[in-house]
Amino acid sequence: MMEDKLIETVRKYDMLQEGGSVLVGLSGGADSVSLLHALCSLREQMRLKVYACHVHHGLRGAEADRDEAFCAELCRKWNVPYEVLHCDIAKEAEKRKIGTEECGRDVRYAFFEKLAEQYDAKIATAHTASDNAETILFHLTRGCGLIGLCGIPPVRGKIIRPLIEISRQEIEDYCRTHGLLYVTDSSNLGRDYSRNCIRLDVLPPLKEINPSLDRTLTRFSERMRQTEAYIIQEAKNALKSAGVRGGYDAGKMRQWHEVVFFAAVRILCEEFAVIPEAKHIELIKKIVYNSGAVDISGRVRAVMTQGIFRICEVRDAAAECEEYPIGTAENMCIAHKKLTYRVMNIDEYHDELKKYQFSLANSLDYGTIPLTSVFRLKKSGDRITLPYRGVTKPLRKVFNEIKLPQEKRDSVLVLADESRVLWSEEIGACKECMVTQSTEKVLVIEVEMTNKC
Repeated sequence: MMEDKLIETVRKYDMLQEGGSVLVGLSGGADSVSLLHALCSLREQMRLKVYACHVHHGLRGAEADRDEAFCAELCRKWNVPYEVLHCDIAKEAEKRKIGTEECGRDVRYAFFEKLAEQYDAKIATAHTASDNAETILFHLTRGCGLIGLCGIPPVRGKIIRPLIEISRQEIEDYCRTHGLLYVTDSSNLGRDYSRNCIRLDVLPPLKEINPSLDRTLTRFSERMRQTEAYIIQEAKNALKSAGVRGGYDAGKMRQWHEVVFFAAVRILCEEFAVIPEAKHIELIKKIVYNSGAVDISGRVRAVMTQGIFRICEVRDAAAECEEYPIGTAENMCIAHKKLTYRVMNIDEYHDELKKYQFSLANSLDYGTIPLTSVFRLKKSGDRITLPYRGVTKPLRKVFNEIKLPQEKRDSVLVLADESRVLWSEEIGACKECMVTQSTEKVLVIEVEMTNKC
């Protein structure tokens, strides 16, 4: 029975816990209606709080209005809290200069994540084993690597897919058994999209050869995910072994198996929120043997100099003039870095320090910081009074002393007033702003890479 398979999948991948909350992305189609119905049936057994949401993409006129009305009535009938988002996806896609399908997906998941945070809930999408089969074949037609063969992951962060091991035929049987009504999206019946062609023209003859194709590809993708997990772990071990100050030993990298090399480079790129293409990997492999640089995106570059390989960020020219006065915002994006800070009293600071192990270098005495101070990128001529040593030096000379790679220096963030640097990435607080026994309030700064700037 589908209910038993769903419960088995939920337990297998630890998707939900008793007493938890789950938000269902509800389109009104058979898959999402079945998912919502099944989760509602588990509400009492697992003490679940079930919510639902729907996105009106503004693309199918009266049909889209019908779908929204259907979802609203279904949630009213089943006593499920319901939220809807209206968005003109065609206009938004044109604004973002991307396709409508990609834009629709981005908008949906942004909406899901916002509500999931509001409800403290997991996000349940209605992807099935049949969707997984289509995805694997779609990736194969585009010459994918191992990641593409992994198909749709059952769990990705807050996103869970309880139907991922259940076929579309089982979904339809479940709807008939329980007398569930659903709507049909007419765009799924045409051949304008590659996935529709795979569903309508490719899968049927393959299922004549193997009627259990969905189940077969589900097992296949699970094995591929296990293989991928093993390779990722090997790549992490290789990176750890090759790590040196300022990057990675190119000599050791040349000894890696090609599969490990590919995975390791991908791991490094993901730290900068970019995904390298196969052509980038090949070019990176060449510079590891011969030195040089490869631009992976407009802001991320791979560099090999003096036997050391590293991935780094290229300075964003537009960010050079950005300045954020302290006190105007507690989080900001500068040169694809998210900078956040908090002000806390000294007792709270010591309590938080025990729990979270803040970097002492990024803790400043708030009482010593002028109101005119700003967060910005470092500039030529910036000087800092070094902590503990008490000498004042140009940042350039300090970076030389600590052997900070040249390409990293261009995107160093600082907190500065009109005449001096109060805090700098890679160095920390200046001597005058260090936390001392007389400090009453502490400013704690955190920086992380992001692709959302």
